[in-house]
Amino acid sequence: MREKVVLAYSGGLDTSIIIPWLKENYDCEVIAMIADVGQGDDVDAVAEKARKTGASKVTVVDLRQEFLTGYVFPTLRAGAVYEHKYLLGTSMARPVIAKYQVEVALQENATAVAHGCTGKGNDQVRFEHAFQALAPELKVIAPWREWNLKSREDCLDYAEQRGISVTASREKIHSRDRNIWHLSHEGGELEDPANAPLDSTWQLTRSPQEAPDREEEVTIGFEAGTPVSVGGQKLDPVSLVELLNEIGARNAIGRIDLVENRFVGMKSRGCYETPGGTLLLTAHRELEALCLDRDLMHFKQQIALKYAELVYYGLWFTPLREALDAFVNETQNDITGTVTLKLYKGNIAVAGRESEFSLYRTDLSSFTMGESYDQKDAAGFIRILGLPARSRARIHQEVTK
Repeated sequence: MREKVVLAYSGGLDTSIIIPWLKENYDCEVIAMIADVGQGDDVDAVAEKARKTGASKVTVVDLRQEFLTGYVFPTLRAGAVYEHKYLLGTSMARPVIAKYQVEVALQENATAVAHGCTGKGNDQVRFEHAFQALAPELKVIAPWREWNLKSREDCLDYAEQRGISVTASREKIHSRDRNIWHLSHEGGELEDPANAPLDSTWQLTRSPQEAPDREEEVTIGFEAGTPVSVGGQKLDPVSLVELLNEIGARNAIGRIDLVENRFVGMKSRGCYETPGGTLLLTAHRELEALCLDRDLMHFKQQIALKYAELVYYGLWFTPLREALDAFVNETQNDITGTVTLKLYKGNIAVAGRESEFSLYRTDLSSFTMGESYDQKDAAGFIRILGLPARSRARIHQEVTK
């Protein structure tokens, strides 16, 4: 019986040539697993392409809802952002794709799984760590670490020699990854960090110059830290993110240009478009500012940094990530309410925050002096706080006499 290999298949340049390459080099049966994470492709056309290039079977799974509820929203609740800017769109998608790739492999009695990630990138770690965590018995085939193709131009040559149609071209050489949360761009002019992105590089969002000449207001509602409504209308997760993507994109929200530190040790440069995600992250932070206790909020900021690293490094299926989720979920019990944002040509202004769990008290915060706060108490507080400083100052005074 021929060996079965399950390939995470997107229909892009890399995976398009991997099917024939696997058959030529492993004499195996290739099962293409197509994960719909909201990339906007015609999955039927992608499936047909997989069959035409040699896949013996194609499995399509709609992961949009699970991607959002099981990966994106937990990361949002954690407030995780990698290196100040990156909202982790690709990083979060890999573990859910790998999870279902493993499920298909086990259902089909396959002995191996394959991916189209290069040996330089983060995605190889994200896929393969998930494989090891979920089904360590499966063999992993990573063609980019085996074949003699060195560049995207080599891949284009390989595809042309075998009559495989690919959307990438020698003129349009960007590597892109899209899902319902974001769109990333690498390669081309972006390989030199001294170059600005071309206007044509951006695909989802309008430029500030093209955005409307008027503010647009949007109100986002949360329940226990999870977004549930836009403009007062309850929406399912997919519809909610799609709507916020539309609103953010037309107002030039969510463009990021980042030189980042890859997990494998090198710096890389990429551009990201995350319109809806940027709105959600901004609104969620504002609601936490209203409802979280000071010490808890400050400690959670430290957790957010670690959470972002775990996601970026591909360590989703780990006890540490699960434990951090338990902490984060506890912090979100009172993060219920609404935040209103005003959008204008790439800028986000906060127009209002409301929550029944708000810790903001006008009687305490107002400049009007009332009975709820005795100003004389501050003197004792400051004296106790300054005790170590006073003691140290007196010792130094005595020593220097």
